[in-house]
Amino acid sequence: MHRSIRWIVLVLIGAFGLPNCVPAPARTVSMRMHGADSDAIVHIDDQYLGTFSIVEARGVALPPGQHRISVEKPGYFPWDRLVDVKEGDPLLRLEVELKKIPD
Repeated sequence: MHRSIRWIVLVLIGAFGLPNCVPAPARTVSMRMHGADSDAIVHIDDQYLGTFSIVEARGVALPPGQHRISVEKPGYFPWDRLVDVKEGDPLLRLEVELKKIPD
């Protein structure tokens, strides 16, 4: 008898889940970038994101934690920033200025 009750409970838990057992995902923080040439390349945490124009137009949702943001373009010094994002932070705005490598 006890086995069948346990089995029914497990089936119900599997079907309906347990409330409040899975933590809600952490809220992301919006990041906007401005300033660099549209064809520069953007990486976040060593992951290719796209051209600067795409990232500038769409923005990025960053999960809480520390992130390295890099913008690169041939003939220019790379632009790198380390940002620490916390849940509930306001919009993060980054002004990117690429400096030309002297000849």
